Order: sequence, then C-alpha cells, then structure tokens
Amino acid sequence: MEPFAEVLAAGGRSNSLGRAGEVLALLRTDPSRVDELVACISADDAWVRMRAVDTFEKLVREDPSLGQPHLPHLLGELARSEQASVQWHVAQLLALLDLDDDERAQAVRWLTGRLRTTEVDWIVAAQSMATLVGLHRDGHVTTGSVVPLLEVQTTHRSASVRRKAARFLDEVRGRG
Repeated sequence: MEPFAEVLAAGGRSNSLGRAGEVLALLRTDPSRVDELVACISADDAWVRMRAVDTFEKLVREDPSLGQPHLPHLLGELARSEQASVQWHVAQLLALLDLDDDERAQAVRWLTGRLRTTEVDWIVAAQSMATLVGLHRDGHVTTGSVVPLLEVQTTHRSASVRRKAARFLDEVRGRG
C-alpha cells in the first residue's frame, strides 16, 4: 500500500473517510505502520488529520496496546490541536488508554480546558464530558470539580450537549 498520507488524502475536502478503511484493515493485520498513521494526525492537510485520527481511534478501541506508546504525543502535540475532529478523538482516546497519575492529571487539565466554556465544538464538548465523567466514575476526579464544568455545558448552544450535560449532572450527583 502506498504511503498513508496519500491514501488518507483520497476523498478530497469532505467529511468522507475516503480510503481510511483500507488503512485500518492493513493495520489490523500489520501494526508495524502505526507510527506512520500517527504522523498523519499532524499532517498539513486537515482532511488527512481528520481521517488519520479517526482511524487511529478505531484501531486503539480494538487494541489499546497499539495506542499506549503514543500517549505522550497524544497529551502533547495532539492535545494542542485546534481542529475539532482531532480534539474529540483525543477525548475518546484518553478514555481508552491506561493513564498513570501524571498523565491522568494532564488529561483532566486538558478536558477541563475544553469544558470551562460553551465556545467549544459540540462533539468536543460531548466527548470531553463523557471522558471526564468516566474518570469521575473511576474515582479519579471529584464531584466538586466535575459539577461546575457540566453546569457550564448545560448552557451550550447545542441541545444535544445540554441534554448530555444534564444527564451527566444527575449521574455525578447520584441521581442517575
């Protein structure tokens, strides 16, 4: 198969995943090219980044061990991305990977940064809430730190985010 950056560029400038499924299929049988896929998440082309991070998240969902070596990159460069499709997948990936105490603290700071404001893409808000509430369920985040962030999201412009925030609030307050 040709270089992943070329394969992931197929599909042009649309939300289509193009040939990303081919990359995922190859990586399932030959994970030796995972580093190449991860490098594509930092490509100049936003559509390549979107397809690469989506493919990476699917791969890690199936086999978290393939994502674990890339956790520093995820918490570093990828967490600094302003692209919504990268951010929501970062939030998803943080829920899939094993985090040590320092990594978890970094993840919580990053998630908190997304949720302090309603000026965040709706799916970034939804995924960030889900991951943060998951960390709360596991006893890693206090109710007192989660509730104010969820309350902020109850005023988000997206009705879907408002509903999710309300459901999560009920859960963390023990009414869910």
